[in-house]
Amino acid sequence: MSWMDLLRMSSSSLLKRKLRTFLTVLGVIIGTTSIVVMFSLGLGMQRAMYRQIEETGGLNTITVTGREAGERAPASSGGKTGQEQKQVTDQLVTQLAGMGHVQSVQPVYTVSAVLLKGGYEAMVQLTGMTPEGLEGRNIKLAPGGRLPQTGAGKLELVYGNGVLTSFTDSRGGSFYDGSGGQPDIDLARDTLFLVLDESGYSRSREGGMSPAGLPGENGGGEGAQVSVQGSSSGQSGAGADSGGGAGRPVRKYAVQASGVVEGSLEDYGEHFSSVYCDLDTLKQMLKKEFAGRPLPGQPVTKSGKPYREFCYTQALVRVDDIHQADSVAAAIRQMGYNAETNAEFMKSMKSQLAIIQAVLGGIGAVSLLVAAIGIANTMMMSIYERTKEIGVIKVLGCSLKNIRQMFLLEAAFIGLMGGAAGCVLSFAVSAVINALTAAKNVMGADGGISFIPPWLVLAAVGFSMLVGMGAGYAPALRAMKLSPLAAIQNG
Repeated sequence: MSWMDLLRMSSSSLLKRKLRTFLTVLGVIIGTTSIVVMFSLGLGMQRAMYRQIEETGGLNTITVTGREAGERAPASSGGKTGQEQKQVTDQLVTQLAGMGHVQSVQPVYTVSAVLLKGGYEAMVQLTGMTPEGLEGRNIKLAPGGRLPQTGAGKLELVYGNGVLTSFTDSRGGSFYDGSGGQPDIDLARDTLFLVLDESGYSRSREGGMSPAGLPGENGGGEGAQVSVQGSSSGQSGAGADSGGGAGRPVRKYAVQASGVVEGSLEDYGEHFSSVYCDLDTLKQMLKKEFAGRPLPGQPVTKSGKPYREFCYTQALVRVDDIHQADSVAAAIRQMGYNAETNAEFMKSMKSQLAIIQAVLGGIGAVSLLVAAIGIANTMMMSIYERTKEIGVIKVLGCSLKNIRQMFLLEAAFIGLMGGAAGCVLSFAVSAVINALTAAKNVMGADGGISFIPPWLVLAAVGFSMLVGMGAGYAPALRAMKLSPLAAIQNG
């Protein structure tokens, strides 16, 4: 019996029992849809993770931070306890740049600041980076935007697409709640006022001075001042008292945006609430603002005096080979600094995602198992109904191999039809899921939390066919064992 004959007989048998075939295929459709959608959720999370890593510099980036005196070293460096402070300074940046396999080293300095506009205010983290460092962040700006320029003489800011959600109305205390109301501020065009002395500004608020009433708020020039009461504490940090005597002025600098990160207020990403600026310009303004006082985030000596060298929050080390990232990070740890690689983060996240995908895939596999039982039941019923037909085929000389192939083909047809239809339905379900989660942009997955690649479709259809053939194998063996004469008599 040729393959064409087997195909014709298998398809005609399924068409004769349309309702039973439809119900069996429906079970496969539901099972395939379940397993594909479950896997697509895991793949969507994985894709979001890869996008986040790319936005932080890629897999060949190492984040280096300082270590306080007495802080326990990681196990990879021998578990020793440091006896001195290790700070990220220009000297360290130069030292790291000279290490093998290091392509570039970019310092990063983060400080708390306040943005003001009319009656609105926002507490933000201002991040200063070099032009090369900002380019390495892979920041996608809205049309017309550019990265801040160094040596411009004024501070230019790049606002995250979600910075507006950080603003509050000091007159009513309202926050952005996602219901449509938002501050009447155009970050790309409006001139805002920046307060670098966040501690001094907080003291001015506690003293009852409204931000709307600060001098220069409505048209004042750069460097407008307001006197505040405070006492020196000799401490440093974004939230600590920056020192200074009574009546020390808090400066407000007029700033404009050089660009805004592309995206809406619901498009959560790595740069959502970030504010970036040029590092050298920021350092100059801070030294002017905090003359004679410790700069925010800078370490101080036991006597409360700032260090001679400027200390950065962290340094981003880019290596020339992803496979050398771990060895370079280990060498940096041996020097007494903390070092974290994006590759290590990805390994940790991939292991967690593998568990999530296994759980989600297992849930979908249960539905497909139920469908396999339905296929086995359908094929077994088909044998009972076609006992006489099987006996006649055997008497006419059809081999046992052909009989087995005929029933396996029927089961494969059911798996093929159910798998193909299930994949089509999976795309529809995936589109609905992405549409429902688009407003909240779950996990920053702007491409959708559900992602179905082409290989998943092919794998799902192939797996459905294998499940169908597996479920039809036992009925096929039973058909082979039927006695021809008994089958004709009892058919």
